[in-house]
Amino acid sequence: MANSAQARKRARQSETRRQGNMALKSEMRTAMKKVRKAIDAGDKTAAQAVFQSAQSTIDSISGKGIFHRNTASRNKSRLAAAIKSMA
Repeated sequence: MANSAQARKRARQSETRRQGNMALKSEMRTAMKKVRKAIDAGDKTAAQAVFQSAQSTIDSISGKGIFHRNTASRNKSRLAAAIKSMA
């Protein structure tokens, strides 16, 4: 356990940041799931609309350093390819 006041404060800050980061990671995963669900439903226009909002979410979260920018780019690329390959 932290012994100094400084170490206790850093522990509090770390916990707060950890919880915020977990919430953002969850938000990104949820956005991606919504796109996949729209793709599975077979509605291309709805999938594109959901993808636009998911793309914005993914970009903002990767901009904060929660995920690496290449990870975000890869996820967006795969979702876009899945939408493009829809009939």
